[in-house]
Amino acid sequence: MLFTREFGSAPSDVARVPGRVNLIGEHIDYAGLAVLPMAIQREIRAYFRPRADREIHACSLHAGFEPRSFVIAEEIPPYPAGDWGNYLKAATQWLERRYGPLRGFDALIESTLPVAAGLSSSSALVVLTAELALRASQVHVSTVELAEGLAEAEHYVGTRGGGMDQAICIGALPRTATRVEFDPLRLTPVPVPDDWRFVVASSRIRAEKSGPVREAYNSRRADCEDALHAVVAHLDTPRVSFSYRSALETLTPFDVEELVDHVLDGNLLKRFRHVVTEAARVSLAEEAMRAEDLERFGTLLSQSHESLRDDFEVSCAELDLMAGIAVTSGAAGARLTGAGFGGSLLAVSSWERVGDVLAGLREGYFEPRGLGGVIEESLFVAEPSGGASVMPIS
Repeated sequence: MLFTREFGSAPSDVARVPGRVNLIGEHIDYAGLAVLPMAIQREIRAYFRPRADREIHACSLHAGFEPRSFVIAEEIPPYPAGDWGNYLKAATQWLERRYGPLRGFDALIESTLPVAAGLSSSSALVVLTAELALRASQVHVSTVELAEGLAEAEHYVGTRGGGMDQAICIGALPRTATRVEFDPLRLTPVPVPDDWRFVVASSRIRAEKSGPVREAYNSRRADCEDALHAVVAHLDTPRVSFSYRSALETLTPFDVEELVDHVLDGNLLKRFRHVVTEAARVSLAEEAMRAEDLERFGTLLSQSHESLRDDFEVSCAELDLMAGIAVTSGAAGARLTGAGFGGSLLAVSSWERVGDVLAGLREGYFEPRGLGGVIEESLFVAEPSGGASVMPIS
C-alpha cells in the first residue's frame, strides 16, 4: 500500500470530508445571512496514523501537491501564498491554540473534488486536517463549535470568507440540503425531492482564492460592509447592534427603495442590492424545495445568477454561456456556484430532463473547447450526501 511505502507502517484510520455545492445564497454568509448549500458525493479522503510526537507529515496523490511537513505550534509560519500546505497549517494552528497540546499524524490524501472549481476543496481540506488532528489527539469538539472555529481558522490563508463551507462539510445529512444560519450557527436539514437532479459543471476556469482572485473576493466583502455602514449612518442606528440580518428584519420595501435611490450608488448600491435580494431568494428557494416546486426553484437560481453577474460582478463569459446552455437544454434554472471568478455552474432539472442537460453542456461547452477528456471529472450529477466522518481501518 502507498501509505506503508511512504510512512513505514499501515494506516489506522480513514477520514472523508465532502465537497459542497451551494444551491443558493452566494456571497451572503459573511454578511451573517442564511444560505442553502448541499454536501456532495465528491470528497477529500485521508488514510492516516497518529504520531507520538507533534509533527505533521502529509502527502497527496495528486500531481503538483508536493509533500508537506511541519511541527504543531501556536504560531506556525505560513508557506508562500497559494501553497496547499497553508490549509493544513490553518486548521492546526487554530486547534492548537484552542485545544492543545495536540499530537501529530502521518496522512496520505486523495481527492475526487476538482481543485479551484467552487466546490469547497480548500475548506474541505481545512476540515479534513482538523478531523485528523482531533482524532490523533482524542479530542472531541461539537459540530457547531468546530464549524465556527474553522471559519475563523481559514483566515490564516488570507481569505475573509464566511462559515458556510465549514458548516456544511461537517454537519450535512444524507439526502438533504441544509439551511445554514449564523450568529448563532444553526443547521436545518431540508429534504431534497427524489425526482430533482442537480448538475454541476466546471467551467475549467480556475477560481483559486489566492492572488488577484483573493483580492477581488475580499473587496466584495469590504463593499458589503461599507454599504451596511452607509445604511446605518442614514438610519441613525447604533452600529454595535446593527447587521444585515437586523436591517432585513427592520427595513420595509419602501425603506430599501429609498436607500437605493438616495443613499447608495456605484458598487455599494449594487452589492447591497445583491445581498438583500439574494437573502430573500434563499427563503423562497427553501419554501419551493419543501413544496417540491421545481420550476419556482429553478427560476430563483437563474435570478441569483443574474444578480451575481450584474450586481456582484463575479461571473465570467464562460459561466454565462454555460447557464444559457443548461436552461436551453431543459434545466429549470442555472447559476454560478461558489465564489465566482470562474469555478462551476449549478443547474437543476427533473430526472427526465437531466440527460438532456448533461448532453447540452457536453456538446455546447466541453467538446467545442477540446475538453472531452475531462468531462468525467468536470460534469456530473451531484448527490446530496452526509458530512465528514472518521472510521478505523479494520
